[in-house]
Amino acid sequence: MASKKRKPPPRTYPAHRERQRKRILDAAEKLFVERGIDRVTMAELTAASGLQPSTMYQYFSKKDDIVWAIVGNIMARVSARSSEADASAKSGLDKIIAFLEYMAEELSNQRAQVRFMAQFDAMYSHDWPVERRLSLEAESNNMGSEVFREMIREGMADGSLRSDLDPDLTMQAIVNAAIGTQRRLASLGNKVELEYGQSIDRLFRETIRVIVLGLRATGSPQNEPSKRVKGRKVTPARRTK
Repeated sequence: MASKKRKPPPRTYPAHRERQRKRILDAAEKLFVERGIDRVTMAELTAASGLQPSTMYQYFSKKDDIVWAIVGNIMARVSARSSEADASAKSGLDKIIAFLEYMAEELSNQRAQVRFMAQFDAMYSHDWPVERRLSLEAESNNMGSEVFREMIREGMADGSLRSDLDPDLTMQAIVNAAIGTQRRLASLGNKVELEYGQSIDRLFRETIRVIVLGLRATGSPQNEPSKRVKGRKVTPARRTK
């Protein structure tokens, strides 16, 4: 008697699809970083994933959708990190510092990802609508402009940030200064280090320090972000009166 086919375990198919999707996105991100988003074709993405075209198109019908899916995953990770910062921070300034420190870690440990986001920014500026970006931010918890505005409002209320800040304008300035610097440093790499004679890590942490100095209320505690140079923690020098 022929044996009956065993039924697959519950949720096997969804788990398989998730693995296939991750396989596509991992291969695509690597190819985008190596060659540039605009220089990679859908056929090349299919070949890099190791899947048949018919299988690939079950997940993504065009390259743009793959790019945005990668960005969505990155935003989700940033959102999770922001939640951690909110849970442990004692003030609005602490939350901002924690987020900027995360960006420094990203630049040190996930430079390829930061380079991908720099490429995304360039294409987003002329190829994709703002509405698509805002929609993606809305899908991620603890992401978007309003979250950063709230950090600034909270810091002004608890006395850790200057009272003369404009939450909307300051939010835009912080985001653009930090993200712009992080992605430029990642994109130019050792050319920046040769040009300025400083490591990328040290340059970005100095950017953080300057941002925090501009935000911090006079007389607030010295909760300045640490600077690390080649693994050594460097304590900022105290000002002499």
